[in-house]
Amino acid sequence: MNPVDNDRTTSRRELFDHARDHAAAAARHHIQGRAAAMRRPGRPSGGAKAVPAPPSAAIIALNRLGWGPRAGDIASFNALGGTDQQRLTAWVDQQLSPASINDSVCDAKIAAAGYTTLNKSLAQLWLDHVVSNPPWNIRIQPYYEVERATLLRAVWSKRQLLEVLADFWHNHFNIYAIDSWISPVWSHWDRVVIRGNALGNFRTMLGAVASHPAMLYYLDNYTSSSAGPNENWARELFELHGLGTDHYLGVLRQNQVPIGPGGKPIGYVDDDVFESTRCFTGWTFDFDTGLFEYRSDWHDHFQKFVLGTYIPANQPALSDGNVVLDQIATHPGTAHHIATKLARRLVGDNPDPAMIDAAAAVFETEVAAPDQLAQVVRTIVLHPSFLATWGDKIKRPLEIVASAMRAADGRFTFALDDSDTSDLLWRYDQAGQPLFAWRAPNGFPDHKADWQSATPRVMSWRLVNWLIDVRDAFDVYLLNVLDQTPGGVRTANQLADFWIDRIFGRPIPAAEREEVVEFMAQGHNPNFVLPLDTDPDTRDRLRSMVGLIFMSPSFLWR
Repeated sequence: MNPVDNDRTTSRRELFDHARDHAAAAARHHIQGRAAAMRRPGRPSGGAKAVPAPPSAAIIALNRLGWGPRAGDIASFNALGGTDQQRLTAWVDQQLSPASINDSVCDAKIAAAGYTTLNKSLAQLWLDHVVSNPPWNIRIQPYYEVERATLLRAVWSKRQLLEVLADFWHNHFNIYAIDSWISPVWSHWDRVVIRGNALGNFRTMLGAVASHPAMLYYLDNYTSSSAGPNENWARELFELHGLGTDHYLGVLRQNQVPIGPGGKPIGYVDDDVFESTRCFTGWTFDFDTGLFEYRSDWHDHFQKFVLGTYIPANQPALSDGNVVLDQIATHPGTAHHIATKLARRLVGDNPDPAMIDAAAAVFETEVAAPDQLAQVVRTIVLHPSFLATWGDKIKRPLEIVASAMRAADGRFTFALDDSDTSDLLWRYDQAGQPLFAWRAPNGFPDHKADWQSATPRVMSWRLVNWLIDVRDAFDVYLLNVLDQTPGGVRTANQLADFWIDRIFGRPIPAAEREEVVEFMAQGHNPNFVLPLDTDPDTRDRLRSMVGLIFMSPSFLWR
């Protein structure tokens, strides 16, 4: 197995240690306990601290389906309809058709950044960044450019939901990208496999994942042959990408697994994984071109049995593996697993079971639709519990830095040669969510508690403190707070209220506002006019006040 497996949330070794009778009992109770099984043992259904009542649809959508509001975004959202539900429906329908959204501002910034690898074909990437044996910085340049372009798009793109979903699918099909064989093809993985399928069909996406050199290399299937089968890809296909660990029934024999209402086994067992491993033998890539290659001489051509399906011997090229992918993509367990993960990312840690069931039903009924995943997302977003939930998630570091830049109009270029962007990424990585650099195949954690510990909090605070103070080569602040503050806003009360409204688009708890006002007033009457235009100390305090708002509990809610 991949050595990073020790990091995974659910230990495979623990599951193997269960006795056969325990596994059989799990199978019998699988359907009844399915919804509850998605929660971690001992995890309470709600946080220890009370969270605010849900705000408007604009606040919820722009913070959970996007990377936070920019100036004017809330007003634009509210102009879409007469009620919150009408506005949300209109907004999500726009976002689910990203090609119809004019993203010329973001496109111009990507062009200005000078990236050269984002649109290269797989063959060209391999030729330029592998075959030519370039120096290290050129070999991994596609990774560097995708890393920076991801931040740039989060801050500037109007196609916000696509960016959120690209982040989700990168984590769902997680690959540790900082590798000499993976980094060279990373822009193709991001553009074609992830972004190209994020609103499309899951089976199509699964096929693209299974045949891409990045995944073939990361999970070692490029070495898998009948003489030396490697289980890594097949195991993660079931556990992480498809049915999920809640449908894993351990050491049962395949004929002991109960059959569900749709005629499929209700879960998978180790023999399904082992048999699938045989199905994918010979799936590799050509080290001369970087392109997918099927090696018939490596393939196990004997009969196989996977998820209740018999696969005869000597099938045509790729047929065995494609049968497995078909079975995974059409299994009710996969529908439930994907619906649960999407709901957990877009809504909260403990999404309404009715929402999950509705999304899973759409996943199954639209299994052949070219926009299957877009329909699943729409079902989640327009479910009544979407707008009724708030604060069941907190922002992870990527959301913190992107939403702070969006709120205060950060002016980073995100170019490869931009030292400010390099400094930003160095500090950002220390906050615990370095882009495309989670080593285990399970992706970054997505539970609120995972991001409430001291390290991500303290390092995120340090990051936003740095953000408000960093200046470009012309000594101009990259988050130019002073120039964005209207001339008539000069008292501590006015300054606090202006920036609270600019950042949040809503009031924050009185205690939090009071701390901001007191910090700005520094013991003086909060209604006194401050010498913001003439006094450097007051200007510095204003920047620090905005940084303090970025550190507030309310800024973390999503």
